[in-house]
Amino acid sequence: MYKIKLLNKISTKGLDLLDRENYEAASEISTPDAILVRSTKMHDMELPSSLKAIGRAGAGVNNIPIDKCSEKGIVVFNTPGANANSVKELVLAGMLLCSRDIIGAINWVNTQKDQGDEVPRLIEKEKSKFGGPELKGKTMGVIGLGAIGVLVANAASSLGMNVIGYDPFISVDAAWGLSREIKKASGLDSLLTKSDYISLHIPLNDKTRGLINKEKIELLKNNVRIMNFARGGLINEEDLLLALEQGKVGAYVSDFPEASLLGKKGVIAIPHLGASTPEAEENCAVMAVEQVKDFLVNGNITNSVNFPNCIMENTGVARLIIANKNIPDMLSQILKVISNAGINVQDMTNRHRNDLAYNIIDVDSREVPPSLIEDIKNIQGVLMTRLILTA
Repeated sequence: MYKIKLLNKISTKGLDLLDRENYEAASEISTPDAILVRSTKMHDMELPSSLKAIGRAGAGVNNIPIDKCSEKGIVVFNTPGANANSVKELVLAGMLLCSRDIIGAINWVNTQKDQGDEVPRLIEKEKSKFGGPELKGKTMGVIGLGAIGVLVANAASSLGMNVIGYDPFISVDAAWGLSREIKKASGLDSLLTKSDYISLHIPLNDKTRGLINKEKIELLKNNVRIMNFARGGLINEEDLLLALEQGKVGAYVSDFPEASLLGKKGVIAIPHLGASTPEAEENCAVMAVEQVKDFLVNGNITNSVNFPNCIMENTGVARLIIANKNIPDMLSQILKVISNAGINVQDMTNRHRNDLAYNIIDVDSREVPPSLIEDIKNIQGVLMTRLILTA
């Protein structure tokens, strides 16, 4: 039986996939095979030696100590695209809110509640203060064309906007989903100079931190509107606030508000609602559980953030899965240990991602001695090995 520790409330639609005969899922498990998590910060958590996998029900993994997990051979999964539609809908709402001062207009109307019969006249007199442009015909620049970015670009195009996208690392699957109406920007600077609206959909890392800064803001059109439903750190807040004061940026919509942004003119701060729909929570839970199950039962990896995707149909009666550092001569050493044990390899696959590699090796014998597992673990550079009986 596999033990799954729950660090957050996980949708029952996902947990229902864990049958009680083969899985125990609870928050108080001390020696889990896997952890399911949403937002709990794990950086200061001691990772038990039993832990094999972490499933993050969501896309962002800033709350998980990825490097520490990699060193221990713990595979970390996320669920890219599971909440994409939920985020897309909020981006569209953000575009509308920052185009016309809808929030300011509603707040002002509510202040007139004591004006009685004068309300209609006052509304007609003051409504021009809250006007703004239509989206149709304007240019939308989408930075990052992953699962969410593609949906946002397509939706903006369907609203009659001219959409340009920038993503030097766009995947084949994402490209297939992109409308033919979307134009490819020759570079980031080109997109910034042409856009009336900009929507960010890229991960936060050392290369993208502060991507939108003073230098980039100088390239923007006057009164441009920026939407950030990716990560707050992508924007240099000090430079942004100055641009808002000067009118260079007309509005900034963020799903990651910081104290320095609150109450500032032109800022629409949303309390991280991008994935806050029951459908998104269910989709993320189902995807996380399915990926963790496939890894525990079959050793397959899909949507890991630290190890390569690696999937193989079962061809033997037992399966060895091995994670190791991506250094020379690792595979030959592993295969030599298996051969010395008198065990025949039926099929195998090997994948690598940056400094890490992962192997699935099917063998023709269920009688795999514990000493073989120990011998593989003792190879310098091996991070994890596990035996799975498949037949």
